[in-house]
Amino acid sequence: MQSTSRRVLLALASLLMASASVHAASPYPAKPIRVIVPFPAGGGTDIIAREVTNTVAKSTGWVFVVENKPGSGGNLGVDAAAKAPADGYTIAMGQTSNLAINASLYEHLPYDPLKDLAPVSLVASAPLVLVTHVNSPYKTMKDVIQAARAKPASLNFASPGNGTVAHLGGEQLQSTAKVKFTHVPYKGAAQAVNDLMGGQVDLYMASVPTLLGHIKNNKLRPLAVTSAKRLPDLPQVPTVAESGYPGFETATWFGFVAPAATPKDIVVRLNAEFNKALQSQALARKLNEQGASVLVGTPEAFATLIRQDIGRWAAVIKASGTKLD
Repeated sequence: MQSTSRRVLLALASLLMASASVHAASPYPAKPIRVIVPFPAGGGTDIIAREVTNTVAKSTGWVFVVENKPGSGGNLGVDAAAKAPADGYTIAMGQTSNLAINASLYEHLPYDPLKDLAPVSLVASAPLVLVTHVNSPYKTMKDVIQAARAKPASLNFASPGNGTVAHLGGEQLQSTAKVKFTHVPYKGAAQAVNDLMGGQVDLYMASVPTLLGHIKNNKLRPLAVTSAKRLPDLPQVPTVAESGYPGFETATWFGFVAPAATPKDIVVRLNAEFNKALQSQALARKLNEQGASVLVGTPEAFATLIRQDIGRWAAVIKASGTKLD
């Protein structure tokens, strides 16, 4: 009897070990991966997220489901990712604003970008562009600055939202040029662009990928880009630096993050596939056409960038006096 029981226990143990072995060998991913984009469809963050995941999907057969979850400068979407199950099936396209700027800008950020998220892969960076509507009286940056100095706070300056790089870039520009605009934050690019085209606001700053199509279709007038040099896609548009403010340069970066407790092997696998996709000339060309430059690297290098930029933007925020609840 005792021998029979022992044989039964051994058989059960063997079954459990076999089951565990099969489970451990289950391929990842075994179901669609949810990709949270914390801004509306059609903006620069959304465009880059879709281009990169589409490229990975074509090469691997993986299925990505993009979910736009805008609000609070990107905080809502990133917070949803931070609080999702850490099983590798939820990632988010974060960027400078919600991973570096908002840590100092908001009094009560619902997540800690250093503790609640696992950096997966940096994918791209892009400068910003300052634009106005095509019927605007402002033809150059000099026109804008002269008007702002003549009547402080009379010009409305729109951004994709509080805490975005565009918002802080605008604050940085005002500080550098010693002028004052009235900031009008939106929940993403779409409504802001519509209002700019309709003349409800005077100026708008956003990443080049967000606005390049509108500029090329002559729906918006570009005044200056925030890169160190003129862009190949906008060779006629001067930089802020050459418009009278030497040394002015700012850009936004984009990268995928996951919940903090996501298994390391899954993070490494995701990173490898994203880096492989980003080395594709076709994807690089698509991103370049949108005004973005490809970035690659390890999860550790991405974590270092986030940590460094939290400190960098904290100084800009302190100088601007901007603070949000």
